[in-house]
Amino acid sequence: MSSHVSAVDDVVSEYQGIEAQMADPETAGDQALFRKLSKRYAELQPIIKVNTELVSTRADLADAREMAHEDKEFAAEAERLEARAVELEEELADLLAPRDEHDGDDVILEIKAGAGGEEAALFAGDLARMYERYADKHGFTWEVLGLSESDLGGVKDMTLSIRAKKPSRDGAWSVFKFEGGVHRVQRIPVTESQGRIQTSAAGVMVFPETEDAGEITIDDKDIRVDVYRASGKGGQGVNTTDSAVRITHLPTGLIVTCQKERSQIQNKARAMQVLQARLEQMEREKADAEAAEGRAAQVRTMDRSERIRTYNWPENRISDHRIGFKANNLDSVLDGNLDDLFTALKAAERAERLEAE
Repeated sequence: MSSHVSAVDDVVSEYQGIEAQMADPETAGDQALFRKLSKRYAELQPIIKVNTELVSTRADLADAREMAHEDKEFAAEAERLEARAVELEEELADLLAPRDEHDGDDVILEIKAGAGGEEAALFAGDLARMYERYADKHGFTWEVLGLSESDLGGVKDMTLSIRAKKPSRDGAWSVFKFEGGVHRVQRIPVTESQGRIQTSAAGVMVFPETEDAGEITIDDKDIRVDVYRASGKGGQGVNTTDSAVRITHLPTGLIVTCQKERSQIQNKARAMQVLQARLEQMEREKADAEAAEGRAAQVRTMDRSERIRTYNWPENRISDHRIGFKANNLDSVLDGNLDDLFTALKAAERAERLEAE
């Protein structure tokens, strides 16, 4: 209990410090700093709210117990307040439990069609729509930064940016982090005249996009920048200037493209942000891999070759292989109703964190 008390005290003083800093006119002039403070403020708010209620509930409980000696009616009230205090204590312990430090972050999500030609590209397009619909329903905004389509309008390769509309303790990373890995589909492809079920796959990569410029600095001599014309389906140009940008990071071979913005300068700046996020994620994965030696891998394994989920059309079934989750509502899931699945994945991650503690 005492460790919780000191943890709460730390949160309260940090919260008050941020409040004072945000009220300072100098801070208001620095947009990047103000956004960073707002985000942390939003992360701490739920803890403050529960703690404030707990403090007043305990005070009321002490009063009710005192009055109960003279008036029996207060005994029932004391019982009710006691139960509420226990609830709030558990809620507070939960809020103070160790968390993934990136949960409040925005994400970059990349979807690539795997083996399976046109059918894999159509499935990658289904996944992209599933994520976009989930985002629309849960207060996130999304934008397509780069897209290469197949002849039938599927997705060969797509980069999406997903952001929270307002700062929150549970940002895009808190849910989309579970999506990294290989997604397998079993269905009769539209391209298959014989009506045979085919298995193909798409790969998803997710990385947090943090506010801070991280530890990694990208040297100009380490990148090659190519500009080209953004294209739609079948390669016809959607705009007539060479504004799309492709950056190749020579030491790692990473390639990042951005064709969303109208100007080459904006596209280059956005592509550099994505490259930065990807390089930071590679560093984290390396550190995670070193830390994971000798203990079981996390739910959110970042092994890109790992098959994490199967989408079976004929049986309308979705299966998540990491936690043994199965549900026969594939149509609903593809429409962006991922809540049950994400709740199960979050619970498994939380159990793992507590066990690791």
